[in-house]
Amino acid sequence: MTTLTIVIPAYNEENGIATIIERVLAVRPDLRDACIDKLELLVVNDGSRDKTAAIAQEIADKDPDLKVISHPKNRGYGAALKTGFAMATGELVGFLDADGTYPPEYFPQLCRAALDGGDIVIGSRMMGSDSKMPVTRRIGNIFFATLLSVLGAQRVTDSASGMRVFKRSILARIFPLPDGLNLTPVMSTRALHENLKVIEIAIPYSERLGRSKLSVVRDGKIFLESMLWTVLSYNPVRIFGMLGLVGILLAALVVTGLVIARANGSTVLGPWGIVALFSALVNSVVGISLFTLGTTFNYLVSLFYDTPIRQGLFGRPLLKTPLELHFGWIGLVVFLSGTIMAFVTLVLGLNGWEMNRIWLYLLGSAMMTLVGVQLMINWFLVRILGELSKRGESADKDLHPAF
Repeated sequence: MTTLTIVIPAYNEENGIATIIERVLAVRPDLRDACIDKLELLVVNDGSRDKTAAIAQEIADKDPDLKVISHPKNRGYGAALKTGFAMATGELVGFLDADGTYPPEYFPQLCRAALDGGDIVIGSRMMGSDSKMPVTRRIGNIFFATLLSVLGAQRVTDSASGMRVFKRSILARIFPLPDGLNLTPVMSTRALHENLKVIEIAIPYSERLGRSKLSVVRDGKIFLESMLWTVLSYNPVRIFGMLGLVGILLAALVVTGLVIARANGSTVLGPWGIVALFSALVNSVVGISLFTLGTTFNYLVSLFYDTPIRQGLFGRPLLKTPLELHFGWIGLVVFLSGTIMAFVTLVLGLNGWEMNRIWLYLLGSAMMTLVGVQLMINWFLVRILGELSKRGESADKDLHPAF
């Protein structure tokens, strides 16, 4: 026997709460066709100052499948949902907003996908054409979905949808979740990084009647910050590594341009050339620093959560051996190359070469020396952290040897 618990967070929704409750309860026959034997509907009144709780309770007095839970004061959208999750008894848990923008008639489809193996099934407002979402919010949703797809290495079209069904058993893996409107993007981000199976089902979306509680600028900023911090708590190298890679590529482009110019006989740089040169030096050192910082944080995350070390900047390792374990010899080669270049430049200077012919080589040698030292330091650090992360496993094998 499978039970679906649907949670509706409600704050000052007296004009629409009765309608959305009746629509959800009317889905029961279709849910039975989708192999859902029982519906439990929880309306969480989040400290409303109007008649929301009274209207919902009046319906609950007539229908045993509906229960009303009230917060004494407003605690936030996410807090209301988490109260519902804690009170849920169903093997499957779903939720949707109280304002009638999401269609409860699609819950049977979401439940079928969950019963077919989906850990979290998202009703995507961005996959179908029947969506009345305002343009500004649509642009924002495209941005956040694209960002999550890049950071999570899996295509997602609607990272912040407020209509979902998930298995109650996964709550321990996706907690903690925030108390605000950013619960949904954080849930999506955690789900992808916990390697849960995320399925999206296209749903229509209606325009809200009355003023929306969502602020595009304020809540957009909160969404962005919470998603980035969540990713950093799982896989820091995904963010730091990408930023570092951008810096390294920019430096490589500038250096390539300077080498080509030098090969064509140019030995004098104008103001923009000097700016480009020093930006290349800064970008190369900062880029390597960010990249190595990300790999170091990944090892620290592994130690803190006692989980395997996440590898691969682009979602999967490009090499059999993690790239950071090659930093030792790569750094040594870069350091020696910079040292040799500096020595050769010194010899050329002592033999009469003018400074305007050798200054670029001196700067290049300094940059290579710094980068080489940084890579070797990081190699030592990740080797130590790697050994620490394996210590428990190795000790367990010694205590329980296999015969």
